[in-house]
Amino acid sequence: MHPDACELLCLDLSRAELLRASRLREGTARRLAEPFRALADPTRLTLALALRDGGELCVCDLGWIVERAQNLVSHHLRALRVAGLVEYRREGKMVLYSLSERGRVLLDIVAVEVKLARG
Repeated sequence: MHPDACELLCLDLSRAELLRASRLREGTARRLAEPFRALADPTRLTLALALRDGGELCVCDLGWIVERAQNLVSHHLRALRVAGLVEYRREGKMVLYSLSERGRVLLDIVAVEVKLARG
């Protein structure tokens, strides 16, 4: 028996049925999980936090901040953009990134954990 499993079936059927009927559909749950999955990578999380604290930044600055090559940073920023967490714009030859509203909301939640981790 797995230590995290019940040793006896003690189902609260009425409560479980109510929750089962109102649970998220598989597709909805997958869609809602995507932004969190994007932030699960340490480099992407660090990039998103830099954008939260620094506002709009170019790829060059972000590469310097996270100590990674620009092509790798661009790859991670693309993943954050696909997840709807960052927006970008071109200014001449520069590409500037900023958090989207969705990104700000999620990073505000993460910021609480960062604050706790830093003590």
